[in-house]
Amino acid sequence: MTLAHTMIRVLDEARSIAFYEKCFGLTVADRLDFEAFTLIYMRGPGSAFELELTVNKGQSEPYDLGNGYGHLALIVDDLEAQREAVIAAGASPRDIVDFKPGGERVARFFFVADPDGYQIEVIERGGRFR
Repeated sequence: MTLAHTMIRVLDEARSIAFYEKCFGLTVADRLDFEAFTLIYMRGPGSAFELELTVNKGQSEPYDLGNGYGHLALIVDDLEAQREAVIAAGASPRDIVDFKPGGERVARFFFVADPDGYQIEVIERGGRFR
């Protein structure tokens, strides 16, 4: 089995593509345009896993993310540099967390929201995240 993609619904195609390009270096791998919606597939270098952005035409109100959505997670080599890149792209990341329950590091990370409010966890490579 191979995981293929995860999908999120976005309100503004250009704004979302710019966010994921500027903050995380994802590029558009494919774009499928249909009468009622558009699917944009984005991926990062060295990964076949894709983020599918679904744009429903005619949608003018922000989506209700409800209480079921958790977050997307990305692994990076240099957490500080990635956080600075996110800031430079105009986003507002939260502080870096060094998660060490019981004294042993599980993860070092920060969260940032995309233009539609989806939370993204950016994790430094190491610990259980290789």
